[in-house]
Amino acid sequence: MIKNIFTSLYLIAGLLIFAGCGQSTTQSPIPDNVNGDSELVEEQANEEQNKVVKVEDADSIEQQNLPLSRMKVHYIDVGQADATLIEYNQGDEAFAVLIDTGDWSSTEVVSYLQAHNITDIDIVAITHPHADHIGQLDKIIRTFDVSEVWMNGETTNSQVFTSALAAIEDNNVDYYEPEVGDVFDIGPLEVAVLHPKSLSGDTNNNSIAIRLQYGEISFLFTGDSEEEAESEMLSSGANLKADILQVGHHGSKTSTTDSFLKAVQPDIAIYSASVDNQYGHPHIETINRLEKSGVLVYGTDIHGTVIVETDGKTFSVHTNNQGTIKHTPPEVETEVVPTPEPKNETQPVSSASCVNINSASEVEVQRIIHIGPARSQDLIQLRPYQSVDDLRKIKGIGPARITDILTQGIACTGG
Repeated sequence: MIKNIFTSLYLIAGLLIFAGCGQSTTQSPIPDNVNGDSELVEEQANEEQNKVVKVEDADSIEQQNLPLSRMKVHYIDVGQADATLIEYNQGDEAFAVLIDTGDWSSTEVVSYLQAHNITDIDIVAITHPHADHIGQLDKIIRTFDVSEVWMNGETTNSQVFTSALAAIEDNNVDYYEPEVGDVFDIGPLEVAVLHPKSLSGDTNNNSIAIRLQYGEISFLFTGDSEEEAESEMLSSGANLKADILQVGHHGSKTSTTDSFLKAVQPDIAIYSASVDNQYGHPHIETINRLEKSGVLVYGTDIHGTVIVETDGKTFSVHTNNQGTIKHTPPEVETEVVPTPEPKNETQPVSSASCVNINSASEVEVQRIIHIGPARSQDLIQLRPYQSVDDLRKIKGIGPARITDILTQGIACTGG
């Protein structure tokens, strides 16, 4: 599981066993032929015991005094999805932690890990079971030696989630549901669990939130947490301060509130989104809040993969691409521009345009007949779909309604 977590326990147990053995030896009857050397035998035994203790103590001190290696945190460019690799060493021992695994329809996370010579992964933490976060978990488990998977305990009926669970079981990977207040030492990296205390009916707000501490440098990850989850974290009194913030929910305006930013006080913020995505991520409101707070912002849609490198005292940021994130300058933001009244109250929507049920937004999928606000959430949660007929996985969508959807002719899978 987590490396070195039982080292001190093994050491104490070993010394107690050794001490116990030494005591029974000195109290046992000594054969007549070595009776005259009993003091020498006891002295040698004590010397050997002292040697063992000194060697173990020296190893322990050496481990504690090892300088921190340079840790790299890779915010991988995975389009409209999330995946972050953390890699570092302690002495000769290598560690790798993965937070989220990209989208189900791609394999770029697997390729990225292979390109960086990752073979073993200590922990894969899935913030929540949406397909753009848990997407490649099954492929990763079947490709790499994964020790442990973390999830929040929420379940779905999606094929992606089912495949992930099957991979965990088939490969005997340890499964754990972290709780608020849990703190883990993974080598020199401290991982504190901040959210959720309990599961609500909102998958995004059920996202696992974790804070990483590496020496003096800290990182915060909140998955797709929105204002509700941020408010709960603020109320908990937990330490939210972080030098580097992964922006919640791909930069959505429903996340990264002013009060949350005030508590985190990041120097750097990084969001993950695809170029010209249909959700409009990152939202201008979020970028403006970050920049008003003096935060330097990076995005995978503009900068490609973003790598933060730290020695535990300072950090540097490296990007694949150069670019400027769009935002609203203050003088424009405060200017009121009148909007002309439309000539028609409603605008017709072309039924010829395809609504991709595997990627369309919650608003867009409601253009499909029989898909209202509640079913639109179910539709997104149950992705992916191999065909329009698969929509029958949604509660309340039977054969008759599938026929209506097919007749309407706008639903498609993009394939």
